[in-house]
Amino acid sequence: MNKSDLVDAIANSADISKAAAARALDATVDSIKKALKKGDTVSLVGFGTFKVGKRAARNGRNPRTGAVIKIKAAKVPKFTAGKGLKDAVN
Repeated sequence: MNKSDLVDAIANSADISKAAAARALDATVDSIKKALKKGDTVSLVGFGTFKVGKRAARNGRNPRTGAVIKIKAAKVPKFTAGKGLKDAVN
């Protein structure tokens, strides 16, 4: 399922226009991004939790030359599925 399929499903389920569904989806995704950027956790009960994890700096190798390169530390988004989502899938 891609974004346009999701917008169609939201529009049909909520009985709203596709344009309104697209705006709602965009607003939801933007709100989650902003919260994660501030370092907050976003919990949707029954669905899951979005949070920011930390990846330590490390050494890697350039596969073409074999030279050692330094990979910087980074913040990465993480998602943990909730019980409701796990039950729906299984």
